[in-house]
Amino acid sequence: MRGPPEAGVSPFSIMFPMCCGWFSGGGIIPYQTMIDNKDEIKGNETVSKEAEHTERIRGLFASIAGGYDFLNRFNSLRRDVAWRRRAASEMRFFQTNKLIDVATGTADIVIEALRAHPQVKAVGVDLVPELMDIGRQKVEGLGLSASVELMEGNALDLTFQDASFDVATIAFGIRNIRERLHALEEMRRVVVPGGQVMVLELVFACPGPLRLLHGLYLNHIMPAMARMFSSNPDAYVYLARSIMEFPAPEEFMALMRDAGLKDVRFIPLTFGVAGLFVGRRPV
Repeated sequence: MRGPPEAGVSPFSIMFPMCCGWFSGGGIIPYQTMIDNKDEIKGNETVSKEAEHTERIRGLFASIAGGYDFLNRFNSLRRDVAWRRRAASEMRFFQTNKLIDVATGTADIVIEALRAHPQVKAVGVDLVPELMDIGRQKVEGLGLSASVELMEGNALDLTFQDASFDVATIAFGIRNIRERLHALEEMRRVVVPGGQVMVLELVFACPGPLRLLHGLYLNHIMPAMARMFSSNPDAYVYLARSIMEFPAPEEFMALMRDAGLKDVRFIPLTFGVAGLFVGRRPV
């Protein structure tokens, strides 16, 4: 299932995207998995931690929203742009001509989808209004406002009717959601029969010696650089761990099947640093 290397990409360049890379909802920054969604039991009362953690996430991303897109491009050497374009090229619209992008961030997937499929109407959902405000400015600047709606929402509770979209996407967000099966089931629910669920994510799937180099970089070099240059080095430790602990492609494909998807496939990107998972809702 490994595809050919992307044109013009050096094997050495695949390590730099991880350097300061923080991939999140739509971008490169740790997102919801900094959240522990487990519940606390106090007497007869179940107190969910989710609201507290959601507010923490909103605050984190609100504080860095102004430099969000720059960090994504810089930290990935713009490979994130190529990855999103590849995702857009795999999209198939055939019934509703509608897309939903979960954890949309600043709407990068939405924009790439409309560039490739100008007939489409798109909805982007995210927890952080400050990021979506930047997304709205980008959408307006490109003259796409009539085709795009950005709204606050949660991947685990999409407020749309069944079979509302041809395609549902999430880019660099599923790794940071603890209830991944639930999120995938929600995405499957809102697409039409035959519709696509697409997951673009950072993975630890480099082949051969590159895998060893990738692990060395994530476990040692990146944390050392974070201690020197970052005011929050723990975030980099988290990032490395979350990438290495993300399920292997075969395991995540099995999870997608458990969510009720069929014809699931994996497309490795940039020597396996990232990957695109695609599945369909059964007809």
